[in-house]
Amino acid sequence: MPEQAGVEWPITEVAALSGVTSRTLRHYGEIGLLTPSRTGANGMRYYDLDRLVRLQRILLLRQLGLGLPAIADVLSRHTDAAAALEQLRAGLRAEQRRITHQLESVTRTLDAIRDGKGLEMSEMFDGFDHTRYRDEVEQRWGAAAYAEGDRWWTAKSPEQQTAFRAALAERNRAWVELAAAGAPADGTAAQALARAHVEWLRSIPGTPAASGDPAQLRQYVLGLAELYVADERFAANYAGADGAAFVKAALEHYATTQL
Repeated sequence: MPEQAGVEWPITEVAALSGVTSRTLRHYGEIGLLTPSRTGANGMRYYDLDRLVRLQRILLLRQLGLGLPAIADVLSRHTDAAAALEQLRAGLRAEQRRITHQLESVTRTLDAIRDGKGLEMSEMFDGFDHTRYRDEVEQRWGAAAYAEGDRWWTAKSPEQQTAFRAALAERNRAWVELAAAGAPADGTAAQALARAHVEWLRSIPGTPAASGDPAQLRQYVLGLAELYVADERFAANYAGADGAAFVKAALEHYATTQL
Protein backbone atom coordinates (compact mmCIF):
# COMPACT_ATOMS: atom_id res chain seq x y z
CA MET A 1 0.00 0.00 0.00
CA PRO A 2 1.75 3.17 -1.21
CA GLU A 3 0.44 5.33 1.61
CA GLN A 4 2.27 3.07 4.06
CA ALA A 5 5.68 3.51 2.46
CA GLY A 6 8.16 4.47 5.17
CA VAL A 7 5.82 3.38 7.98
CA GLU A 8 7.20 0.92 10.53
CA TRP A 9 5.47 -1.22 13.14
CA PRO A 10 7.01 -2.25 16.48
CA ILE A 11 7.58 -5.93 17.14
CA THR A 12 4.85 -5.99 19.80
CA GLU A 13 2.22 -4.83 17.31
CA VAL A 14 3.44 -7.21 14.58
CA ALA A 15 3.31 -10.10 17.04
CA ALA A 16 -0.21 -9.21 18.19
CA LEU A 17 -1.63 -8.88 14.69
CA SER A 18 0.16 -11.81 13.03
CA GLY A 19 -0.18 -14.33 15.85
CA VAL A 20 3.58 -14.88 15.83
CA THR A 21 5.23 -14.41 19.20
CA SER A 22 7.88 -11.74 19.71
CA ARG A 23 10.29 -14.52 20.63
CA THR A 24 9.70 -16.23 17.28
CA LEU A 25 10.13 -12.96 15.41
CA ARG A 26 13.44 -12.39 17.18
CA HIS A 27 14.49 -15.93 16.26
CA TYR A 28 13.64 -15.27 12.62
CA GLY A 29 15.88 -12.22 12.81
CA GLU A 30 18.75 -14.14 14.38
CA ILE A 31 18.78 -16.75 11.62
CA GLY A 32 18.42 -14.13 8.88
CA LEU A 33 14.95 -15.20 7.79
CA LEU A 34 13.22 -11.94 8.75
CA THR A 35 15.46 -9.11 9.89
CA PRO A 36 13.82 -5.94 11.25
CA SER A 37 14.00 -2.80 9.18
CA ARG A 38 15.33 -0.92 12.20
CA THR A 39 16.23 -1.47 15.82
CA GLY A 40 15.60 1.47 18.14
CA ALA A 41 17.98 2.79 20.77
CA ASN A 42 15.99 0.93 23.42
CA GLY A 43 16.33 -2.36 21.52
CA MET A 44 12.80 -2.28 20.13
CA ARG A 45 12.61 -3.91 16.68
CA TYR A 46 10.57 -2.32 13.92
CA TYR A 47 9.27 -3.81 10.67
CA ASP A 48 8.37 -1.95 7.49
CA LEU A 49 5.86 -3.02 4.83
CA ASP A 50 8.39 -5.10 2.89
CA ARG A 51 9.13 -7.10 6.05
CA LEU A 52 5.44 -7.64 6.72
CA VAL A 53 4.97 -8.99 3.18
CA ARG A 54 7.92 -11.32 3.75
CA LEU A 55 6.40 -12.47 7.06
CA GLN A 56 3.12 -13.24 5.29
CA ARG A 57 4.99 -15.41 2.78
CA ILE A 58 6.81 -17.18 5.61
CA LEU A 59 3.54 -18.00 7.35
CA LEU A 60 1.95 -19.26 4.13
CA LEU A 61 4.92 -21.50 3.39
CA ARG A 62 4.87 -22.84 6.94
CA GLN A 63 1.24 -23.84 6.44
CA LEU A 64 2.36 -25.82 3.39
CA GLY A 65 4.59 -27.84 5.70
CA LEU A 66 7.97 -26.35 4.80
CA GLY A 67 10.65 -26.06 7.48
CA LEU A 68 12.59 -22.87 8.10
CA PRO A 69 15.64 -23.85 5.99
CA ALA A 70 13.34 -24.74 3.08
CA ILE A 71 11.45 -21.46 3.49
CA ALA A 72 14.70 -19.51 3.45
CA ASP A 73 15.69 -21.30 0.25
CA VAL A 74 12.35 -20.50 -1.41
CA LEU A 75 12.53 -16.83 -0.44
CA SER A 76 16.11 -16.52 -1.70
CA ARG A 77 15.18 -17.98 -5.09
CA HIS A 78 11.87 -16.16 -5.54
CA THR A 79 12.71 -12.54 -4.83
CA ASP A 80 9.75 -11.06 -6.70
CA ALA A 81 7.30 -10.91 -3.78
CA ALA A 82 4.31 -9.97 -5.94
CA ALA A 83 4.85 -12.87 -8.37
CA ALA A 84 5.40 -15.33 -5.52
CA LEU A 85 2.27 -14.18 -3.71
CA GLU A 86 0.27 -14.42 -6.93
CA GLN A 87 1.34 -18.05 -7.25
CA LEU A 88 0.49 -18.75 -3.63
CA ARG A 89 -2.87 -17.02 -4.01
CA ALA A 90 -3.74 -19.21 -6.99
CA GLY A 91 -2.92 -22.29 -4.95
CA LEU A 92 -4.93 -21.07 -1.97
CA ARG A 93 -7.96 -20.29 -4.14
CA ALA A 94 -7.83 -23.77 -5.64
CA GLU A 95 -7.59 -25.26 -2.17
CA GLN A 96 -10.45 -23.04 -0.98
CA ARG A 97 -12.68 -24.31 -3.78
CA ARG A 98 -11.78 -27.89 -3.00
CA ILE A 99 -12.48 -27.49 0.73
CA THR A 100 -15.76 -25.68 0.03
CA HIS A 101 -16.94 -28.54 -2.16
CA GLN A 102 -15.90 -31.12 0.42
CA LEU A 103 -17.64 -29.22 3.21
CA GLU A 104 -20.85 -29.05 1.19
CA SER A 105 -20.57 -32.74 0.37
CA VAL A 106 -20.08 -33.75 4.01
CA THR A 107 -22.97 -31.50 5.07
CA ARG A 108 -25.29 -33.17 2.55
CA THR A 109 -24.21 -36.59 3.78
CA LEU A 110 -24.85 -35.64 7.42
CA ASP A 111 -28.27 -34.21 6.58
CA ALA A 112 -29.18 -37.38 4.67
CA ILE A 113 -28.08 -39.61 7.55
CA ARG A 114 -30.00 -37.60 10.14
CA ASP A 115 -33.14 -37.34 8.00
CA GLY A 116 -33.03 -40.93 6.84
CA LYS A 117 -33.01 -39.86 3.20
CA GLY A 118 -31.21 -41.35 0.23
CA LEU A 119 -28.14 -39.74 -1.29
CA GLU A 120 -26.54 -40.09 -4.68
CA MET A 121 -22.95 -41.35 -4.58
CA SER A 122 -21.88 -38.54 -6.92
CA GLU A 123 -23.06 -36.04 -4.31
CA MET A 124 -21.10 -37.75 -1.56
CA PHE A 125 -17.82 -37.41 -3.43
CA ASP A 126 -18.24 -33.94 -4.89
CA GLY A 127 -14.97 -32.11 -4.27
CA PHE A 128 -12.91 -35.27 -3.94
CA ASP A 129 -11.65 -35.24 -7.52
CA HIS A 130 -8.75 -34.15 -9.68
CA THR A 131 -10.53 -31.55 -11.79
CA ARG A 132 -9.29 -28.67 -9.65
CA TYR A 133 -6.12 -28.77 -11.80
CA ARG A 134 -7.99 -28.55 -15.08
CA ASP A 135 -7.13 -24.93 -15.87
CA GLU A 136 -3.43 -25.49 -15.23
CA VAL A 137 -3.27 -28.67 -17.31
CA GLU A 138 -5.09 -27.06 -20.24
CA GLN A 139 -2.88 -23.99 -20.06
CA ARG A 140 0.33 -26.03 -20.08
CA TRP A 141 -0.54 -28.91 -22.42
CA GLY A 142 -3.86 -28.09 -24.06
CA ALA A 143 -7.52 -29.02 -23.68
CA ALA A 144 -7.06 -32.30 -25.57
CA ALA A 145 -4.44 -33.44 -23.07
CA TYR A 146 -6.76 -32.77 -20.16
CA ALA A 147 -9.72 -34.45 -21.87
CA GLU A 148 -7.73 -37.61 -22.61
CA GLY A 149 -6.34 -37.77 -19.09
CA ASP A 150 -9.79 -37.15 -17.63
CA ARG A 151 -11.30 -40.01 -19.63
CA TRP A 152 -8.51 -42.30 -18.44
CA TRP A 153 -9.03 -41.32 -14.80
CA THR A 154 -12.83 -41.46 -14.72
CA ALA A 155 -12.76 -44.89 -16.37
CA LYS A 156 -11.00 -46.26 -13.32
CA SER A 157 -13.02 -47.87 -10.55
CA PRO A 158 -12.92 -46.28 -7.06
CA GLU A 159 -10.61 -49.11 -5.98
CA GLN A 160 -8.24 -48.43 -8.89
CA GLN A 161 -8.20 -44.72 -8.13
CA THR A 162 -7.40 -45.43 -4.49
CA ALA A 163 -4.58 -47.77 -5.49
CA PHE A 164 -3.18 -45.15 -7.88
CA ARG A 165 -3.15 -42.49 -5.16
CA ALA A 166 -1.55 -44.91 -2.69
CA ALA A 167 1.22 -45.75 -5.16
CA LEU A 168 1.86 -42.06 -5.77
CA ALA A 169 2.04 -41.36 -2.03
CA GLU A 170 4.46 -44.26 -1.58
CA ARG A 171 6.69 -42.96 -4.38
CA ASN A 172 6.73 -39.50 -2.81
CA ARG A 173 7.68 -41.00 0.56
CA ALA A 174 10.51 -42.91 -1.10
CA TRP A 175 11.86 -39.68 -2.59
CA VAL A 176 11.69 -37.94 0.79
CA GLU A 177 13.45 -40.81 2.55
CA LEU A 178 16.27 -40.91 -0.01
CA ALA A 179 16.77 -37.16 0.21
CA ALA A 180 16.80 -37.24 4.02
CA ALA A 181 19.32 -40.09 3.99
CA GLY A 182 21.72 -37.97 1.91
CA ALA A 183 21.69 -40.39 -1.04
CA PRO A 184 23.42 -39.08 -4.18
CA ALA A 185 21.02 -37.96 -6.88
CA ASP A 186 23.00 -39.89 -9.49
CA GLY A 187 23.33 -43.00 -7.31
CA THR A 188 21.76 -46.39 -7.95
CA ALA A 189 18.79 -45.97 -5.59
CA ALA A 190 17.87 -42.48 -6.80
CA GLN A 191 18.20 -43.45 -10.45
CA ALA A 192 16.03 -46.53 -9.96
CA LEU A 193 13.37 -44.32 -8.41
CA ALA A 194 13.79 -41.80 -11.23
CA ARG A 195 13.21 -44.58 -13.76
CA ALA A 196 10.04 -45.64 -11.91
CA HIS A 197 8.93 -42.01 -11.77
CA VAL A 198 9.35 -41.59 -15.53
CA GLU A 199 7.54 -44.87 -16.25
CA TRP A 200 4.68 -43.60 -14.08
CA LEU A 201 4.57 -40.37 -16.10
CA ARG A 202 4.52 -42.36 -19.34
CA SER A 203 1.53 -44.37 -18.10
CA ILE A 204 -0.73 -41.31 -17.92
CA PRO A 205 -2.54 -40.64 -21.24
CA GLY A 206 -2.69 -37.10 -22.57
CA THR A 207 0.70 -35.99 -21.31
CA PRO A 208 3.75 -35.40 -23.53
CA ALA A 209 5.33 -38.35 -21.72
CA ALA A 210 2.80 -40.70 -23.30
CA SER A 211 3.46 -39.54 -26.86
CA GLY A 212 6.23 -42.07 -27.50
CA ASP A 213 8.59 -39.34 -28.76
CA PRO A 214 11.91 -39.67 -26.82
CA ALA A 215 12.85 -36.02 -27.33
CA GLN A 216 9.43 -34.86 -26.17
CA LEU A 217 9.61 -37.15 -23.15
CA ARG A 218 13.03 -35.80 -22.21
CA GLN A 219 11.87 -32.19 -22.39
CA TYR A 220 8.73 -33.01 -20.43
CA VAL A 221 10.69 -34.69 -17.63
CA LEU A 222 13.18 -31.81 -17.48
CA GLY A 223 10.34 -29.29 -17.39
CA LEU A 224 8.55 -31.11 -14.59
CA ALA A 225 11.79 -31.41 -12.64
CA GLU A 226 12.14 -27.64 -12.77
CA LEU A 227 8.48 -27.17 -11.80
CA TYR A 228 8.90 -29.38 -8.72
CA VAL A 229 11.35 -26.81 -7.35
CA ALA A 230 9.77 -23.63 -8.70
CA ASP A 231 6.23 -24.29 -7.45
CA GLU A 232 5.83 -24.57 -3.67
CA ARG A 233 2.77 -26.79 -4.09
CA PHE A 234 4.87 -29.45 -5.83
CA ALA A 235 7.78 -28.98 -3.43
CA ALA A 236 5.43 -29.74 -0.53
CA ASN A 237 5.01 -33.27 -1.95
CA TYR A 238 8.70 -33.84 -1.26
CA ALA A 239 8.85 -32.25 2.21
CA GLY A 240 9.93 -28.87 0.93
CA ALA A 241 12.53 -27.24 -1.28
CA ASP A 242 15.43 -29.50 -0.30
CA GLY A 243 13.50 -32.66 -1.15
CA ALA A 244 12.25 -31.15 -4.40
CA ALA A 245 15.79 -30.13 -5.35
CA PHE A 246 16.91 -33.73 -4.82
CA VAL A 247 14.12 -35.07 -7.04
CA LYS A 248 14.96 -32.46 -9.67
CA ALA A 249 18.65 -33.43 -9.70
CA ALA A 250 17.84 -37.15 -9.93
CA LEU A 251 15.33 -36.69 -12.77
CA GLU A 252 17.65 -34.37 -14.67
CA HIS A 253 20.48 -36.90 -14.45
CA TYR A 254 18.19 -39.71 -15.58
CA ALA A 255 16.71 -37.65 -18.43
CA THR A 256 20.08 -36.56 -19.79
CA THR A 257 21.75 -39.97 -19.52
CA GLN A 258 18.92 -42.43 -20.20
CA LEU A 259 16.34 -40.70 -22.38
